[in-house]
Amino acid sequence: MISVDALAVEFSGQPLFSDVTFSINENDKIALMGKNGAGKSTLMKILAGVQSANRGNVRAPKDAVIAYLPQHLFTEDDCTVFEEASKAFDLVFNMKADMDRLNKELETRTDYESEGYMKIIEKASDLGEQFYSIEEINYDAEVEKALQGLGFKREDFHRQTSEFSGGWRMRIELVKILLKKPDLILLDEPTNHVDIESVIWLEDFLINKAKAVVVISHDKAFIDNVTNRTIEVTMGRIYDYKANYSHYLTLRADRRAHQLKAYQEQQKIIADNMVFIERFKGTYSKTNQVSSRERMLEKLVPIEIDEVDNSSLKLRFPASQRSGDFPVKVSEMSKSYGELTVFSDANMSIARGEKVSFVGRNGEGKSTMIKALMGEIEFEGVCELGHNAKVGYFAQNQASLLDPELTVFQTVDQAAKGDARTQIKSILGRFMFSGDDVEKKVSVLSGGEKTRLAMVKLLLEPVNVLILDEPTNHLDIKSKDVLKEALTNFDGTLILVSHDRDFLMGLSQKVFEFKDKRVIEHFETIDDFLERNKIESLKEIDLL
Repeated sequence: MISVDALAVEFSGQPLFSDVTFSINENDKIALMGKNGAGKSTLMKILAGVQSANRGNVRAPKDAVIAYLPQHLFTEDDCTVFEEASKAFDLVFNMKADMDRLNKELETRTDYESEGYMKIIEKASDLGEQFYSIEEINYDAEVEKALQGLGFKREDFHRQTSEFSGGWRMRIELVKILLKKPDLILLDEPTNHVDIESVIWLEDFLINKAKAVVVISHDKAFIDNVTNRTIEVTMGRIYDYKANYSHYLTLRADRRAHQLKAYQEQQKIIADNMVFIERFKGTYSKTNQVSSRERMLEKLVPIEIDEVDNSSLKLRFPASQRSGDFPVKVSEMSKSYGELTVFSDANMSIARGEKVSFVGRNGEGKSTMIKALMGEIEFEGVCELGHNAKVGYFAQNQASLLDPELTVFQTVDQAAKGDARTQIKSILGRFMFSGDDVEKKVSVLSGGEKTRLAMVKLLLEPVNVLILDEPTNHLDIKSKDVLKEALTNFDGTLILVSHDRDFLMGLSQKVFEFKDKRVIEHFETIDDFLERNKIESLKEIDLL
């Protein structure tokens, strides 16, 4: 359907990738993978037509509809949520308006034999044929279903888009993309800022209703469920696997093993020939053989081994004093903002060493409860930390709280205790800070880099209660794995808010669900809750 031919991109004379060639067929669900800086987002922008390559081209059928959701949006706020989402059908609405205008003109004109009148008839006929060939749908119902699927409530429909955060406005753009039913959907980190129920809805849509999809994501569960093909961008080239992410990891490991074996064999050939050349150089009877081997080595194409981080670093939270039996206690707690009730009569008791998850759609009160625990907002009832609770808190805006004048190294050095101080560069390397990166000031870091640095800092603090509010946004899969292992081995109390199901699984034994102004306690693992919730939420939005 869409062909990519010999793409090459350079920045300041340095190649990012070259000779990238592949095709995208109908129903391909492709995960675009690779380390940060490999060129994934650049390649996606070229596919979307918003950036040009230095060489090569992208070919698509003339009538192909390609829709692109970037990581960062530049939106205008001049209408309601429903009106903005309905813009997905602007082409159809404009076509209908043009038809009405032409038909009205035909009714009022009397020059039936004129050339102008015939042209209007011809134009109205062509437009009508095009319009009536479009499948008849209830546009308002489609907009409503998509908005609700991605977490909007009916009362949100007529609110101004300016009242919503960037994450919610991203969802509106996603709704518009899905409603257009494009031939190719390009999604760059679509699950950031989206709650679990909305991710489940999006998965179902992409699997069962979308045509071709290319997605960049650090959400393993999401890409495993959605994709059937993986394109890895690495060291300036691509590898194309007809497999989802988990299978791709196995195939990539096999590929690298073969590369390593071939590299070792080549190095032996080179070494053996160099020994021969050095030994017989200047020996008249061996001149031809020496020259032949020198020419052979000159023509030899070096085998490269793909970049793989083999770091075996394991992080553990430093030991802290023992907390009381119940470090978190909530009783008959209510919170409202004016006439808006977030939740009421909430009760919660979390024992020492328990790992629990807060789940629920955005806006149901998860972050509000955490802010209450941290003493950041006022409330009614009891919401307090217990005896000797030493809290490590990662807020959604944690990255913005770093000292901009410190370097990356200084930021971590201030937090590190004991043996960890001797491993600072290794720890930073595992979170993709290496070389000169460690001397950069926080003020020049990107949002994602600041998030990673804030997470490194938290991993080094001696605490017995951890409260993490969406800690995995902007973290790559490797960094999330490091964090998850550290949390699994953490022997204190954990409260976790996250939309990343793969990250959540295996991390908590109890779930507090924030729903319909209530806080509901579920005595089940997050794995069991998510499996049950997936079925129920899909039934609710009428997609089964």
